Amino acid sequence: MNRKEFERVSPESVGISSEAVMRFVDKLEGGHTEMHGLMIMRHGKICAEGWWAPFGPGIRHMCNSLTKTYMGTAIGIAYTEGLLKLDDRLVDIFPEYMPENPSPYIDKLTIRNVLCMGTGMTAMPRATADWVRDFIAMPIVHEPGTAFYYNSAGSTLLGKVIEKLTGLNVYDYLKTKLFDKIGIDSENIRYGLSNGEQDMWAWRIVSTTEDNLRLMKLYADGGVWDGERILAEDYVKMATTLQNDSSSEKDVNPPATDNFVGYGFQIWLCKHPGAYRADGAGGQFSIVIPDKDTIVSINENGSTPGGPQKTLDIVWEYLIPALQDEILPENPEALAALRRKMSHLAIEVPEFRPYAKWKKDACGFYAVKSGSFTLYGDVMGNPDKSEADSFRIGFETMEGRIEWLSKDRRRCIVNFAMDGTRRWNHMDSPWNFAVECWASGAWETDDTFRLELLWTESPGSRKILRFRFDAEGVTVLENAVSGPPRPGIPFVRETRAVRIR
Repeated sequence: MNRKEFERVSPESVGISSEAVMRFVDKLEGGHTEMHGLMIMRHGKICAEGWWAPFGPGIRHMCNSLTKTYMGTAIGIAYTEGLLKLDDRLVDIFPEYMPENPSPYIDKLTIRNVLCMGTGMTAMPRATADWVRDFIAMPIVHEPGTAFYYNSAGSTLLGKVIEKLTGLNVYDYLKTKLFDKIGIDSENIRYGLSNGEQDMWAWRIVSTTEDNLRLMKLYADGGVWDGERILAEDYVKMATTLQNDSSSEKDVNPPATDNFVGYGFQIWLCKHPGAYRADGAGGQFSIVIPDKDTIVSINENGSTPGGPQKTLDIVWEYLIPALQDEILPENPEALAALRRKMSHLAIEVPEFRPYAKWKKDACGFYAVKSGSFTLYGDVMGNPDKSEADSFRIGFETMEGRIEWLSKDRRRCIVNFAMDGTRRWNHMDSPWNFAVECWASGAWETDDTFRLELLWTESPGSRKILRFRFDAEGVTVLENAVSGPPRPGIPFVRETRAVRIR
């Protein structure tokens, strides 16, 4: 891997005051989202960065649809190498998947159309083992290139194009062609399929905040890294400028006003003139602002209605006006305050209620009689095979443990804190892609214990369980929460277990 660390400088040295960065961060912490990571680069130098504990600079964070930009980059590299042309037709790339009665427009569908969300489709196929065949057989309602439809299956099909042309999956292709060249640690990248060959959703890369910044710096620099051309200049220009009118998104996602501006090649355009972004659900952003020579990379859990758009609006309203053309005088006191703040960021700490009358009597073994019990859950779209027929729960003074034997005979253990902090668990398994979990718990009442599981690699993925103990056993209510815990969210699954010893 050819990795050179970016220079770290004061905000003032690149034309932004430390006080302005502080105001920007304060606005990001204003309650519309749960911030996880932030990096600001200006003139090729990092002038501010911070992560909200327990998140950190080296912790992988699920990209969601920001993965689409990695997919589009793979196509761009193949285009640069002369392996494909943007007007290559899918019928020529995948002749083995052509249906007997093809859609009238299928012979016009090109790589370019898929890149800009212009497939002409108005629906996606179901996730089956034959999803590629099913995708190509989908009705094409509009002539390709004439309408916008956000097509995640099409984005993943771009990976299949790479596989067909090179014999490598997208990860292996990008490892040598992209990651190793621009300083992304491929050993720390996770890329996988949620359900084997049935996975058709382009959201499976798990990377760091800086990985995503490095990806978009390649675009900001015109496709060149350390003097080596990785992406053709014309590809970068097309990818980052208007290729498809996305104004129809007003009807699909009204709060997301930055989605109405237009679309390039697996890259969204932004309201600020000339700006563009890689974008994943929940506010996984890597934003390039060319006229300010600035890149902003964000990981967050912006799951409240309009949350991610609010984050973008804060960038436009509070950060961009603060970016000055000239170097500013150094302000040691303000810089020290900013660095102090950025080094002490944290998400909301767990509640501290470790005592209850049932704490001792609740310890023991329980057999599941109705419903299903697991602490892993469907975190990243994976089939869950971790359900238990029975489980054991134990409470100590300030911590506890739940353990069970899964149906595929794996011993599963979750340790949780009750001291106002969280306990770290590595919950690796063949059926769950997110593995880093922090667990905490508190007694809501004398007989009801609340357990919270937070997956740091999966934005928005929390599992909240409420254990209500009685003389015969326990009722477990479960809620998978997207975003910070909020009052009034209903529990969606109920499990009943009886005490066996």
